Amino acid sequence: MEFELKILGSASATPFLDRHHTAQVLTVGNAQYLIDCGEGTQRRLMEHKIRHQRIHTIFISHLHGDHFFGLFGLLGTMHLNGRTEPLRLFGPPGLDEVLTSQFRHSYTHLSFELEFTPVDTTQHQLIFEDKNVTVHTLPMRHRIPCCGYLFREKPKRRRLLPELLPPGLTHAQLHALTLGEDVHNAQGQLLVPNAHVTMAPKRARSYAFCSDTLYTESLADLVRDVDLLYHEATFLDDLRDRALVTHHSTARQAGLLARRAEVHRLLIGHFSSRYRDLEPLLAEAKTMFEWTELAVEGLSVSITE
Repeated sequence: MEFELKILGSASATPFLDRHHTAQVLTVGNAQYLIDCGEGTQRRLMEHKIRHQRIHTIFISHLHGDHFFGLFGLLGTMHLNGRTEPLRLFGPPGLDEVLTSQFRHSYTHLSFELEFTPVDTTQHQLIFEDKNVTVHTLPMRHRIPCCGYLFREKPKRRRLLPELLPPGLTHAQLHALTLGEDVHNAQGQLLVPNAHVTMAPKRARSYAFCSDTLYTESLADLVRDVDLLYHEATFLDDLRDRALVTHHSTARQAGLLARRAEVHRLLIGHFSSRYRDLEPLLAEAKTMFEWTELAVEGLSVSITE
């Protein structure tokens, strides 16, 4: 099953040349999740041939414009294109007030149900699950309420070995084997030992999105051992005092967190417009964590099973 992240935007507060505001799409199987929705996101979706009709859940980290100013336009386009499927929306309290005001003054009446769930940005807790993933909040330390999101693929079933299966097993018995159970007859006698006819399930994958935040060492425990970590890296470390004032992180700090969390791969993004060349940020992060990449526009990262 596919587990792929697409980067739509890597800029911080102001766009710069070919860098756009924060937005990402995580695809797991046949489901797509939009993470943040900066200005121009719907155009970026079009450029990368991502059909917004497939997006059924949106997660907004906080209410700074570079992370959600594209949301009203995207919802409007979904409406104009005749969407009828419900859309789930998660974000900080107040997002519903902003959207309600925009809808009211533009006389917009959506053709679909928008199911908004406010999230407590100060807690690490389960807020959503479907057949593919669970999603937990990750508390961020920013100037306004802000959280990241941790996506974990649900545990998979054991895999059957067809060549070792005895004939005549029912669908219910085969299902039980995939759940790790043995098959017994009506008298309780063991017929098929699970360990003889199945193999271990493929591993479940994970992605952590850490939005705007001061360096927070305690995050390492929450994202430990994830396959892929995105962490903002607005500044180089020579501007760590500026990062402190604005409640952002440096590239070095992002790499340090990845190292302490023992993640598998790190993506850095949310770059200040003062940096035309991003290679110094990459080099700085790599001094702390070698397996680092730039989360630049159009990057796709697939995580294998």
